[in-house]
Amino acid sequence: MLRLPPFTYLKPTTLFQALKMKADHGPDAMYVAGGTDLYPNMKRRHQEPRVVISLSGIKALRRITGGTKGSPLSVRAGVTLTELHTHKKIVKSYPALAHAAYLVSTPLLRNMGTIGGNLCLDTRCTYYNQTYEWRKSIDFCLKKDGNICWVAPSSPRCWAVNSSDTAPVTVALDAEFVLAGRESERVVPASAFFNNDGIDYLAKQPDEILTEIRLPSANGWDATYLKLRRRGSFDFPVLSVAAWLRWEGDLIADARIVLGAVASYPYAVQEAAKAVIGTALEDDAIAEAASAAFKPSKPMDNTDFGLAWRKEMTREYVARALRELRKRKRT
Repeated sequence: MLRLPPFTYLKPTTLFQALKMKADHGPDAMYVAGGTDLYPNMKRRHQEPRVVISLSGIKALRRITGGTKGSPLSVRAGVTLTELHTHKKIVKSYPALAHAAYLVSTPLLRNMGTIGGNLCLDTRCTYYNQTYEWRKSIDFCLKKDGNICWVAPSSPRCWAVNSSDTAPVTVALDAEFVLAGRESERVVPASAFFNNDGIDYLAKQPDEILTEIRLPSANGWDATYLKLRRRGSFDFPVLSVAAWLRWEGDLIADARIVLGAVASYPYAVQEAAKAVIGTALEDDAIAEAASAAFKPSKPMDNTDFGLAWRKEMTREYVARALRELRKRKRT
């Protein structure tokens, strides 16, 4: 049985208290929301904080507001995934995000896990997400305690992948994230929040707290999310596709296609999006977009299924997502 290491548990009731606690304890402390990612990682000694600061007692982080008369919708980072995928405004105006939240893990973990926690999910890899003893037997890896990336031994960087379900959707929707620090808060686009680096995978500073996700008004666009995994529940994605389209009449005026679980960050494929802009999403436009997404998709051999098959599924899943959006437009 894997056991948690000893740690001090703190539960502030305000954002100010949480930020002060982190400042007081410095690098020995880490924030935790639902704990569905951090606690298993602590058991495997991926993260070893001496102080854990829970954000679950901060009521201000559990709200969904706005979204009326075409205004942006504010989702606080402490909203659980269950609350997110069952909220009427989310389901009606942002069904792709609601669906992505619904596809995360299992009902029990969705009841605990939060949207903020899922967006800040640690990157994953076959050689990293193992017990301490397993990792020690291979002399660890570049991401934690070692000096080599076993996926790409000659590489100077870590290739662990971003496996968040909600991240590709927020990038496709062009959402904004609010980060709070002790001195001030800042707003960053979702696309700038994630780094293509398995170790330094977030633009968030260790002392900052992701407090809010701002979703643009739901006006004239549609989006969808597809997820590939071995089982129909519980598993992380080995490939995901978030597609966003803005229609003007019968033609597409703008588009975004974002791939998940093929890189250390949600990968927006601009060439795939360009292939459908100005079209009515005919079959040849869909095929061109799928081919454009296939070319730069380079999954590594660090997760489930064969990488060649996962790469081929990029073409298929992009095409499926676009066909789904076309069907919605025509019905």
